[in-house]
Amino acid sequence: MAGSQTRRVKSISEFHSFKGLPQPEHPLISVIDYGAIACIPENHASNYVFDFYNIAVKRGVGAKLKYGQQAYDFDNGVMFFVSPDQVFGIEPNPDANVKRSGWMLLIHPDFFWNTSLAQTIKQHEFFDYSVNEALFLSDKEEATINGILQNIRQECSANIDKFSQGIIVSHIEALLNYSERFYHRQFITRNMANHKILDRLEKLLTSYFNSDDLVIKGLPTVTYVADALNISPKYLSSLLKNLTGQNTQQHIHNKLIEKAKERLSTTPLSVSEIAYTLGFEHSQSFSKLFKSKTNLSPLEFRGSFA
Repeated sequence: MAGSQTRRVKSISEFHSFKGLPQPEHPLISVIDYGAIACIPENHASNYVFDFYNIAVKRGVGAKLKYGQQAYDFDNGVMFFVSPDQVFGIEPNPDANVKRSGWMLLIHPDFFWNTSLAQTIKQHEFFDYSVNEALFLSDKEEATINGILQNIRQECSANIDKFSQGIIVSHIEALLNYSERFYHRQFITRNMANHKILDRLEKLLTSYFNSDDLVIKGLPTVTYVADALNISPKYLSSLLKNLTGQNTQQHIHNKLIEKAKERLSTTPLSVSEIAYTLGFEHSQSFSKLFKSKTNLSPLEFRGSFA
């Protein structure tokens, strides 16, 4: 969102002040009733960056979130995951007249210090998806998530003792593990939309391999492909793995081998010339990849047509 204002919120206390909320009971973790946040009218788009994790289920946002590249085609809860230093944007809708509901769980990374989540939280891929793909919850799934959230809220409101951090972290781990399960379900239930992405991927690779980009830029990277499809690299690879059993890199290599076979069997070009047209600086690298994928060297493949 070029030209948009950007605001960095450095602490949970600062977020509470910004939204007109009472100061949090704990400086490193807070559960917020989304309906209690005052709706501040804005007439311009804004970008935000938090220095803490934000996990939320929201309804009645009254704005367009620059989060999620596919249509919000579920009428049930939408769950968001944003990690520190990720940018997300809001485009206000001044005509919206909606009632807010839901919750936000804010957690500063320091809260995980000396706990199991300090090392494992980044292994949950949806924190990479966060600005690209929301999680759509069924009523049953939302009830499960809300139940865990209530446990966290209750523990945060209780008197802090030596057990508090461990108990809260265990509930957060449960929240993340259930979210992982529900994301996997989403890969299945959003099958039609996912197949459209597969079609777009095929068209993108075909266009790239038929253009001069291959010679000028070399093989397309996973990041290039994901950006072109407006999907995060990890989400795209996970989606493709679920649909086809192969990740993005394997799909790129499949297209490469398809083109290589076509040129080996229909043109008089040498292996070195074909390697160059396919974006390889060294023909040995091309030959090595070709053999790893086909169990034949390029010349052996060409010879099979003699």
